Amino acid sequence: MEADMVIRVYYEDTDAAGVVYHSNYLNFMERARTEFLRQKGYSVPELAANGSVFPVVRMEIDFRAPARHDDLLRVITTPERVSGSSFVLRQQVLRDYDNMILAEAQVTLACVTPLLKAKRLPVAIREMLAGEIGT
Repeated sequence: MEADMVIRVYYEDTDAAGVVYHSNYLNFMERARTEFLRQKGYSVPELAANGSVFPVVRMEIDFRAPARHDDLLRVITTPERVSGSSFVLRQQVLRDYDNMILAEAQVTLACVTPLLKAKRLPVAIREMLAGEIGT
């Protein structure tokens, strides 16, 4: 099951050529991961307050085509794998008017304490992710 987030490209997101600067895709994807959890009923600040933080430990990204100033983008987040202490999400950034995939990433997140000590995923998060993969 996927989650969808819409983002408008602003001037500040672009380089001198008017193209979205590559590192801004990471920001767009970060926001979409937070919204993915929110759409599933989880608050990132509440999870952290309860002892679970999810840093990115690996990311593989392919840039396929440029986004430009004022484009409307959709970031789609889809769970791919879950283990005892980490999970993998697939994220795609699409241009809204033609659904062209502009960037695509596979993102691995680990579960750690606020002091950055590895820990198992909370059961509810693990079950939610596993359920999303199975649908």
